[in-house]
Amino acid sequence: MRVAIAGAGAVGRSIAAELLENGHEVLLIDSDPHAIKIDSVPRAEWLLADACEIASLDEAGLNNCHVVVAASGDDKVNLVVSLLAKTEYGVPRVVARINHPNNEWLFNESWGVDVAVSTPRLLSALVEEAVSVGDLVRLMTFRQGQANLVELTLADDAPVVGQRAGSVPWPADSALVAILREGRVLVPTADDPLEAGDELLFVASQEVEQELAHLLSQH
Repeated sequence: MRVAIAGAGAVGRSIAAELLENGHEVLLIDSDPHAIKIDSVPRAEWLLADACEIASLDEAGLNNCHVVVAASGDDKVNLVVSLLAKTEYGVPRVVARINHPNNEWLFNESWGVDVAVSTPRLLSALVEEAVSVGDLVRLMTFRQGQANLVELTLADDAPVVGQRAGSVPWPADSALVAILREGRVLVPTADDPLEAGDELLFVASQEVEQELAHLLSQH
């Protein structure tokens, strides 16, 4: 994939390095000359430009990008970049960083955002996930409430323990996408048995989260 990242601060550079390791093409864009630290991510393309201006995004070739990441430390910039990427260039996937939780309500599809990532929310979710077994934890929101990435660790007495993944009557609008077991990531098949201690990752609509939690943790 070709990925453009608006904001070449520590967050943007870290994302770029990870994507390059995974074989993707990456362009970092920043208007601050001090942020253009080419030696820090030498395999990336770099562009000194204002990502909120159409001319800059034309130069960046956003119409050829599969993903745009709005990763600056300014929420206003991230919203403008997201909106331009989606409406002017039709970028298939726009990921935006939320710096201030009070602005979270803005980061939705009306601003062109497909996935919004709030560090405080993610950290609090990971704290909850670390201390809770049998509780459904929301890790990330897609399209601001239409679908969520949720996690639940199966307790020893969870009713689905021992059942095959394909035999569990999962709620509509939910999908089991991964099982984390003993340090391994398993892509579930219908025949995979569910075991105590499994971390189950679902993509689910918010409306069925309670039903999903009840199914997995009722005693």
